[in-house]
Amino acid sequence: MVTKIHCNDKVIVICGKDKGKIGIVKKIIKKKRVIVSGVNIIKKHQKPIPSQNVNGGIIKKESTIHISNIAFLNPITNKPDRIGFKFEKGKKIRFLKSNNHIIV
Repeated sequence: MVTKIHCNDKVIVICGKDKGKIGIVKKIIKKKRVIVSGVNIIKKHQKPIPSQNVNGGIIKKESTIHISNIAFLNPITNKPDRIGFKFEKGKKIRFLKSNNHIIV
């Protein structure tokens, strides 16, 4: 299975508690879950680790979100869009299905 969403893509959340939020994909985990900047913020109780100079307390961090709950953000219309694949000059490229705009 090939993921249509890559790192550093600008995406929008299409369902869940953070619906409508826009962020950039930081990391893809096992082709099913992604970490998006500013989305799905959780509070974690962190124990202090003196050997690594980490303070304890409650910290906020981004958690993973399922890849089916996000969509690629079309830079022209600022709306969610679907991605397709096609071959040009022997290379596989991604394009937006609404207006055939090639994703660099």
